[in-house]
Amino acid sequence: MPDILFFSENNDFYNDLCEQISLYAKEYHVIDKNDSETVPDLIIFDEDIEHLDELHHRNLKAPIFLLSSQPDIYKEQKGISNLISKPFSLKDFLDKLQASISLFENSESGYLHFNRYIVKPVSKEIFNERNGETIKLTEKEVYILKYLYKMQNRIVGKNELLQEVWGYSPDVTTHTIETHIYRLRQKVEHDDISAQLILTVDGGYQLKV
Repeated sequence: MPDILFFSENNDFYNDLCEQISLYAKEYHVIDKNDSETVPDLIIFDEDIEHLDELHHRNLKAPIFLLSSQPDIYKEQKGISNLISKPFSLKDFLDKLQASISLFENSESGYLHFNRYIVKPVSKEIFNERNGETIKLTEKEVYILKYLYKMQNRIVGKNELLQEVWGYSPDVTTHTIETHIYRLRQKVEHDDISAQLILTVDGGYQLKV
């Protein structure tokens, strides 16, 4: 589920757009603007880019959208991936969100870097910098790593990971998560302690960064 970090001083507009996203793009999730732990997949500013320097300081590389009723003012502004004039079509807006995320994940900026690993989400590959090995991943394995990467500063419970990767399904249990993570470890780590991929902590999981 892609996470969106959304800044707006207009509460009515903020709430309305969040509601439209939840209704027509259920795969997206708007995180709280004060959430400093979750790594967003996309960042949206409404009219004001006051927090842009702060995001660069946090080393967030996600695509940045600016929604503005005066877009000409920001045409030369660096760091903005998409400048959208208000008012705008919701469908066109959502299409641009998806296209931007896909383009980002297929670029070097969208690769996941941790513990001398590089994950390329679109090509479903993980590269081990220790031995130069590239290993193919399944779609679920990519989703698991992406979610743990986004939540890397905290422990993720099995039920939470299950919900995020598989969604609601009465036929899927936490044993499914355990099996997938075991196979992922076996595929990538090769019993090398320094090459640990995922840690089991307090009954949940955390990416080793």
